[in-house]
Amino acid sequence: MSALILTPLLLIASNVLMTFAWYGHLKAPSWPMWMAVLISWGIAFFEYCLAVPANRVGYGTFSAQQLKIMQEVITLAVFAVFSVTYLGEALRWNFVAAGACLLAAVVFIFLPVR
Repeated sequence: MSALILTPLLLIASNVLMTFAWYGHLKAPSWPMWMAVLISWGIAFFEYCLAVPANRVGYGTFSAQQLKIMQEVITLAVFAVFSVTYLGEALRWNFVAAGACLLAAVVFIFLPVR
């Protein structure tokens, strides 16, 4: 599979895991802090098993700056879905505006350099 397809797929999967690692415990406020940390670390291990290959596969096809911006946009998109569906939060205009700013960053980072 080409890096053009594999890299974003791996980044999406890693971001889903990391979002659950960082924020999934918010639905379980009764958990002791040590439990939330250990569970989050366990999830994060698998996230790294996807994020590191995503960046290694993608580097060369994409620059490091392009990989970082791609990751940030994917993070925001994954978190938007997570916060609405899992946490039950409303998607407000300012979150959408922040997403538009990140999309502008994507346009700028992928412009050809002369």
